[in-house]
Amino acid sequence: MQAALSAIAFHQHALRQSRPQSGQGSIVLHNTEVETAQSQARRAIVLVAKSAFAAAPYRQMQQLCDLAAALPGVDHTSFGFTEQGTPSLREALAALRQQDFSDILILPLMLPIEPSFNAWLTKSLRRWQTEDAAPWPTVRIARGLAESPLLAAMMADLVTGADATPPIPPLDRLAPEGSLVPAQKRRVLVCQGGPCNAAGADLIWGHLRNQQDRQKLRVTGDGTMSAKSTCLGPCNLAPVLQVFPEGTYYGGVTEAAVDRIVTEHLLGGAVVDDFAYHPTGRKQVLR
Repeated sequence: MQAALSAIAFHQHALRQSRPQSGQGSIVLHNTEVETAQSQARRAIVLVAKSAFAAAPYRQMQQLCDLAAALPGVDHTSFGFTEQGTPSLREALAALRQQDFSDILILPLMLPIEPSFNAWLTKSLRRWQTEDAAPWPTVRIARGLAESPLLAAMMADLVTGADATPPIPPLDRLAPEGSLVPAQKRRVLVCQGGPCNAAGADLIWGHLRNQQDRQKLRVTGDGTMSAKSTCLGPCNLAPVLQVFPEGTYYGGVTEAAVDRIVTEHLLGGAVVDDFAYHPTGRKQVLR
């Protein structure tokens, strides 16, 4: 918990730095129709992690939210995930938009952060704004943990605390473990090549995985498994995914496209032509 306090102390510093200032380097997605006077501003913070599968990470995220809620100038805290886990970042933002907040600050908790993180997150935020034309509050992305002057102190705290941790004992013999061979007949590959990552492939992957869990796709119909892949080829159609056994390519994939691919293709057996791209021997562009 002390490490968590240190992380929140950093974000308190980031919170001050994220206030609009001359020369400020934070990313700002601004909608002038929802500007609110500084004295009336209501700020919400969204803590962002990559993924969570078990109950313990959710409890940790809630603990961090509780700590962040004590920061000055914070009226509400929540969390979201860019990959698998609920709520997704988009769902967390949608919930906040139903409330009267003038400013939303996204605080990334990941280490390290890829150089493309801010670029694809900004692009995705702008796409979400375009898809939903209702007024948006101001949205900002705070700096990453690695840029904090408090990071060294947080690491020192973790190192000191590790002295009380029992060492890992060696094993005399490593026992072999068995695995089940999957019975699922369908596979969905989500491209993680450079152009697809820049187009927000992590968010598309997260939405697919959440839908796979919600709709029990592993045990429904022919059964579906999903995996990340290296470059699938048609980079200019990013973000790209491919559905097997047909080998169908889908390009320009959004969350809405994933929903249709799940319903119509994975469960219904019909290719979603609006997003499908078939081999033609000629270069294709996004429609």
